Amino acid sequence: MYNILICDDDKDIVSALKIYLESEGYRTFEAYNGKEALAILDREDVHLVLLDVMMPGMDGITALAKLRESSNVPVILLTAKSEDTDKVLGLNVGADDYVTKPFNPVELQARVRSQLRRYLQLGGGAVKEDVIQIGGIRLDDASKTVTVDGEAVSLTPREYDILKLLMQNPGRVFHPRDLYRKVWNEEPFGAESTVAVHIRHLREKIEIDPAEPRYLRAVWGQGYKMERGK
Repeated sequence: MYNILICDDDKDIVSALKIYLESEGYRTFEAYNGKEALAILDREDVHLVLLDVMMPGMDGITALAKLRESSNVPVILLTAKSEDTDKVLGLNVGADDYVTKPFNPVELQARVRSQLRRYLQLGGGAVKEDVIQIGGIRLDDASKTVTVDGEAVSLTPREYDILKLLMQNPGRVFHPRDLYRKVWNEEPFGAESTVAVHIRHLREKIEIDPAEPRYLRAVWGQGYKMERGK
């Protein structure tokens, strides 16, 4: 499933595009200005962006310029007929294509398919096998680094191994004894208290509110799991 970010300050346009694209099997994200779009792109795996030019807060051209500093994800501009100058500027900044409002849904879907096909053929959509991302948590096993909402967090080796195991198996509940066996590679004598301490420290580093965790959840009487896509 490919993920498409729709960014337009007109909520009716966003809603219509969402219906068109989801009917084709795409997953969509919604933003209403450039800042919201960049925040979503920072935390989600997006394969294509539909980006309006004229928006309050941060316009599409500014957002596109910032995006191109770090990403080659395809961008299709949504422009009005009177915005010829913005079309040219957008293409110069790094847009891949543009669609003029009011748009034809069939043409839009064709352009989306074309850009996705080109992007994937060039390898742009390939996901690194050593990178795991769930919500705002990104674990790069090649560099042994973890970021939460773009901010680096420092984990001990045990905390890292626990997080990696849980992120590799989202939704699966691990009993403390199982976690201990897999992470410590020892028989789990006193595992519950040892694992509980490490889970508490891990939550303090990856959760906004450790007392109300979004990601690392306890299942009463059974163990711990990583929530999917929080």
